[in-house]
Amino acid sequence: MFTIDLLRRGLTALLVALAAAALTPQGAAAQSFLEGEFDASIPTLTETIGHEPGTRITSPEEALRYLEALVAAAPNRTRMVQYATSWEGRPLHYVVVSAPQNMARLEAIRSDLAEIAAGRPGNGEALPVTWLGYSVHGNEITPTDAALMTLYHLLAARGDSRIEQIMNETVVIIDPLQNPDGRARFVNHFRGAVGILPSPDRQAAEHDETWPSGRVNHYMFDLNRDWFTLSQPETRGKVAAIRQWNPVVMVDLHEMSGDDTYFFSPAAQPINPNITADQRRAYEIIGRNNAAWFDRIGETYFTREVYDLFYPGYGDTWNAHNGAIGSTYEQGSPRGLVLERRDDSVLTYGEGVRNHFIASLGTAEAVAMNADRFLADFAAYRAANANGAAGRGSYVIDLAQRRWNAETLGRKLAAQGIEVRRRDGSASVCGRSYPQGYIAVPQAQPAARLVRSLLDRDTQLPPEFVREQERRRAEDLPHELYDVTAWSVGLMAGVDVALCNGAVAGAPLAADQPIAPITGGEGSFAVAVPWTDSGQARLVTLALREGLEGRITDEAFTSQGRRFPRGTVVFASAANSPGAMARLDALAREVGGETVALASSWVEDGPNLGSDAFVRLSLPRVAMAWDEGVSQLSAGAMRYVLEQRLGLPVTPIRTGRFARADFSDYDVVILPDGSPRAALGSGGIETLEGFVERGGVVVAIGDALRALSNGDDALLSIQREAALGLSGENEEDEAGALAEAREITSEDEYRDIIADQEALPDTLPGALVNTVADRDHWLSAGYDEGAVVLADGAQIYAPLDRSVGVNALRFADADRLVASGYVWDENRRQLAFKPYLMAQPTGRGLTIAFTHDPTTRAYLDGLDLLIANAVLVAPSRVR
Repeated sequence: MFTIDLLRRGLTALLVALAAAALTPQGAAAQSFLEGEFDASIPTLTETIGHEPGTRITSPEEALRYLEALVAAAPNRTRMVQYATSWEGRPLHYVVVSAPQNMARLEAIRSDLAEIAAGRPGNGEALPVTWLGYSVHGNEITPTDAALMTLYHLLAARGDSRIEQIMNETVVIIDPLQNPDGRARFVNHFRGAVGILPSPDRQAAEHDETWPSGRVNHYMFDLNRDWFTLSQPETRGKVAAIRQWNPVVMVDLHEMSGDDTYFFSPAAQPINPNITADQRRAYEIIGRNNAAWFDRIGETYFTREVYDLFYPGYGDTWNAHNGAIGSTYEQGSPRGLVLERRDDSVLTYGEGVRNHFIASLGTAEAVAMNADRFLADFAAYRAANANGAAGRGSYVIDLAQRRWNAETLGRKLAAQGIEVRRRDGSASVCGRSYPQGYIAVPQAQPAARLVRSLLDRDTQLPPEFVREQERRRAEDLPHELYDVTAWSVGLMAGVDVALCNGAVAGAPLAADQPIAPITGGEGSFAVAVPWTDSGQARLVTLALREGLEGRITDEAFTSQGRRFPRGTVVFASAANSPGAMARLDALAREVGGETVALASSWVEDGPNLGSDAFVRLSLPRVAMAWDEGVSQLSAGAMRYVLEQRLGLPVTPIRTGRFARADFSDYDVVILPDGSPRAALGSGGIETLEGFVERGGVVVAIGDALRALSNGDDALLSIQREAALGLSGENEEDEAGALAEAREITSEDEYRDIIADQEALPDTLPGALVNTVADRDHWLSAGYDEGAVVLADGAQIYAPLDRSVGVNALRFADADRLVASGYVWDENRRQLAFKPYLMAQPTGRGLTIAFTHDPTTRAYLDGLDLLIANAVLVAPSRVR
């Protein structure tokens, strides 16, 4: 067997070598995957970096060196621009490439495109821009090398009429590496694991990434879900760059399972209703041209399956909402240099690079062959929107509710090229009063369909698609929803958004305009920070980091005629030096927060500062479970929200160390979503139990709750529910016994009999749902009217018995549950009244449990106060 395995590996290595030789062009100066004549003055990858295309995974540093060499060799046809810097300090670049006569008037082209994008007539200078983006997921490795080969071919090919047409009729922008931190992580892992021959075995260490994988960036975000959230610097820079160029076509090149072939548009259902019929027809033009190219090289592909165009946080859908033809392309991934597929065929890195290269050229050629049409369609789309094709009303965001979140949302929309207006001071609009002013977003603007998709309370799934999914579920088939069904940014920010049909005035709001503070100076007695929004939580955290002493209340109070909500933090002048109080005022101005000067300790209603309702608030020391058993997305999002939005440092500690960890220096330990029990081991669970017994706070998220709910001394006395209508347990017959005889009279009865009695509720792709607060518990401070949260997955827990804990936030009743999105009917009925946020004391400490992740993708900023209650406030409460 050992000899056979060696022979098999040797044969595979030979196949890889032969495939690489077949894919590698012959000739000293050529390196394209297509035959032809090539300019020897354009450097090859081999000459510059030392390896042939598709034979080695090019690192971010090597890719940058080669880009610089290509640009230096063709300065009259290229321009390289740095558009962002990653968290780890790596630069992100795009390269503009076109014919010399176009590059000479590049600014005129860009300027005219900006006019067209604004919905105004162009002056004839514009050319269509094709934007090709590669490797937004760092471990999707073939796209970056394909980007390098595409740029080389556009510059080096000679006597090729197709390339001449692309260069003459269009501008191509190549963004070769959208996630350099993730790619660096993958390349370091791969090069450290590969041996003298690459292994095709998917079990081999070179294919089996360590935690976190290269898919994510430094904060472990999936950058292809961040387009409208704009939480990461890579995304913010990219969106700003795309706004400068207004491409008519944008393609995001990815990888998928290595057992799959190749995917290009048209997309699968569902398609967002804000994508127009004209756009859908244009996808056919590009798809047919790509198909012709793939037929020439004998490569199979698929379309209209799996990858949809519904959620606007993806690169394809976000750009489609701006009028471009936005597409995702997917190549089966070797996750290394070679992979043996499950059908025994072999996929090489070179083949993946070649396929993405072919699709890149095919797309660019399709645009060039139809340059006038693509440009005219884009112009018509933007002009129609500006003239009210998608609506003529305005969305009005109330600045009296979660002011900082509302202000931040307005700036985030402006950063996406959306026209946003702001009115300061009391105003009335559409018969409604806005005492602190408002932010207004008109529907009649060039980006109208993006506006609608983001600000409409709900985006409906196509009825025929819903019917098909319900049919599939009725037949015990999986649904075909790829992502969440709800993303209304107003709901996620916790702000009040109303649609007004009348004219709404206001001054233009810029994305970089600072949020103005509301400060009352330094009160002779104290300064109060009302617990109302994310900015207030950040202000309190930064003040504690500066050494200020504050006290927080779990009851509302009235002072100087103003009502202060529970959760308000009071910084007394007697407890803080004049310099510290001045620093608090400065921090409020930096953050854009609100402070209220209190002249006296007297209150007209509610507790005084010396009441037990107030406790001294201390800056907690926070640890987080890290590594195996933990969802990298959940850990990254929670750490990002705590560190970057709230300003609270987090120390990651590997799960394998928990059994011997000393948590005596920490106040809070966070268990992100995942399945950490095996990685923690019994010793790690005992460490957490002892930590809570001694007064610590554990915050568990999502599926991590199960790690704390087993055993006699479990920190959480909770039970996960089976699917509605099932028993949750199987009856085991005596071995060999006969089953009870029964008559089956219907299809429904048959399906009931064969149903898995331990099955969980059907998985929710994701919807926004309403919750109800227990107003008597400090964990719900800031949410007297409940909160809108994201519910996804299959986890539903029975309410916590009041004898052991509290359900601080529960889901609303079935009729009021769904705020936005689509929820299976049985899930809607079963989720009603079930817990979202629980707390159970043990010894001197507390375990806090979120049944669903409140930091998903960092786009639920309306829940920041909940997170602050659980992490920032809880240690002071249990103390």
